[in-house]
Amino acid sequence: MLSTLEILLPVFALVFAGFFCRRRDLLGPAAASELNRFVVWLALPALLFDTMAHSTWRELDQPAFIATFSLACAAVFGVVLVVRVASGRHLADASVDAIAASYPNTGYVGFPLGLLAFGKASLTPTTIATIIVACVLFALAIVLIEIGLQTERTPHKLGAKVLWRLMKNPLIASPIAGVLVASAGATLPQSAETFLKLLSGAASPCALVSLGLFLAEKRPAAEEAQRPLTAFVLTAIKLIAQPALAWWIAARVFALPALAVDMAVLLAALPAGTGPYMLAEFYGREARITSQTILLSTLGSLVSLSLLLFHMHAPG
Repeated sequence: MLSTLEILLPVFALVFAGFFCRRRDLLGPAAASELNRFVVWLALPALLFDTMAHSTWRELDQPAFIATFSLACAAVFGVVLVVRVASGRHLADASVDAIAASYPNTGYVGFPLGLLAFGKASLTPTTIATIIVACVLFALAIVLIEIGLQTERTPHKLGAKVLWRLMKNPLIASPIAGVLVASAGATLPQSAETFLKLLSGAASPCALVSLGLFLAEKRPAAEEAQRPLTAFVLTAIKLIAQPALAWWIAARVFALPALAVDMAVLLAALPAGTGPYMLAEFYGREARITSQTILLSTLGSLVSLSLLLFHMHAPG
């Protein structure tokens, strides 16, 4: 429990820093959106490009683990999306809700927690999971949001418009550019490497501070009362349903080795990352449910991850 708290405490501290600065008027009402725009247009694209540019096919050649983690994320995403759309939610907002329920915080929590629990053996599966959630799952949500925001009814015109929007989106273009660099075997200059590391290092901290700024905004009591139930349901799906599904796929469908099963479950059990909130803010969608899901899942993961790690390392 204490080890898990040590890893999650900086997450809470950064969110609280943003919350405190907004409530004390140290940062203005536009700070959350402007900081989030910095993350979306600069910091996160640098992180995605850097991750893909340094990935090798050899380390990613784990088809059963990739299938396990991808299916667990995709199933949760798909079910939540269908349910939310069926309940009358706009496709763009339903897509944000779906990614909030299926987007594990592999970058900020997954790497240190994996190292703590399994040592260096955790690095490759965590890298694979990070690529899946930050590139594939993120891209899927962006495509659906873009489709939902278009009013064009002619299929070929709609497809062309969405494709053009995706090509201009830095969160899509940057990992594609990284893949091209990796495929070409190109080596970036040291100055470029330093630039990317400095910029990408700001992605998670700035996103968490932006989240705190957003949570500090005062809203009507009626609006506040409508959100918690949905956020609690999405949190339960994230912390309970997704890791349970990952265990079943890993252990029963693919019969992976014990370490791979444990890693798949641990990564699926991570709290929601800040990616869904960044998407909601970037596209101007309703972000309250998303922000509450991130906060609640991070708080809840203190207990759920501690219990999970205790079970994994229990004798026998």
